[in-house]
This record gives sequence, structure tokens and C-alpha cells, in this order.
Amino acid sequence: MQLKVKKSFVYGPIAFVWIVIPTLEITYTAVTTDIVKGRCRPFSVYSSYAMEKSIGFFSLFINYILPLSLLIFCYARIVRGLRTKVSFVSMIVTRKHSESVTSASTTL
Repeated sequence: MQLKVKKSFVYGPIAFVWIVIPTLEITYTAVTTDIVKGRCRPFSVYSSYAMEKSIGFFSLFINYILPLSLLIFCYARIVRGLRTKVSFVSMIVTRKHSESVTSASTTL
């Protein structure tokens, strides 16, 4: 049983991870840091408290919630696939065992 997957389904997340997220992180870091006496220091240049909270939530979502959700989704698919294969193999083994038992009982 082989699963066919569209190339866009594979390359889309890869492009997102390697292009979009670093771009967002660079712009976020460039806006919220300053060099003081040769050292990088964080500072806030948000126009409002709501803007600061929304950027914080966006950063939390991109860096934690989205990757965790993708991991949970992928592991759930792996477990589901393994369960189907194990049940299929178990069914075959049970069928072969019952066939061997019935053939052994008919030869006696």
C-alpha cells in the first residue's frame, strides 16, 4: 500500500519553514533590538500595548503552537498507519493459523 502525495503538499511546508519563518524572525528581531555601547539590547517600539501583545501571540504561535500541532498531526498519522498495518498482518497470521489447524484436523 503506497500513499501518493502531491508535490505541493510536501514542498509547501518546506518552503514555509525555510523562507517565511526566518524572514519573519529577522524582521521581528531587527525591529525590537538596538545596539547600545556595542551590545544588542531589546527595546519596544510598539505603537500600542495591543500591538505588543499581538506580536507576542504571533511569535508564540509560529514558534510553539504551529510546530507542536504539526508534530502531533504527523505522529497521529504514523500511529494510525502502524495500527492498520499491524491489524492487517494480524489478520493474515490468524487466517493462516486457522487454515493450518483445519487442514491438520482434516488429515487426522
